[in-house]
Amino acid sequence: MAQVTITINSREYAVACEDGQEVRIYQLARILDEKAKLLTQGAGQINESMLLAMVGLLLADELSELKKAGGHAPAAESPAIDNKQILALDATLAEQIKVLGNRINSIAKNLESL
Repeated sequence: MAQVTITINSREYAVACEDGQEVRIYQLARILDEKAKLLTQGAGQINESMLLAMVGLLLADELSELKKAGGHAPAAESPAIDNKQILALDATLAEQIKVLGNRINSIAKNLESL
């Protein structure tokens, strides 16, 4: 059993994996880290639990969209993923999260003034 150290949102995590799977774990961790960076850029500082939930929602949304588009074939037969489309979706989601973050901050300020 191999062990790798991955970094997500500037935090390191030791993860065990099967021998030979180290590179794949690093690749997957990089995807999570990119999502975390998008979210923290758009919404500012987010606690770890909320960040985990939001990253999970982003990935679940992407998976759902891929399935709707017919990407539900078995992994061995699945078509190539259009990275431009995923990046565009990420940018759209990041902007929506930023807008929501601003609205939440505005509501919080209004509540503080009560």
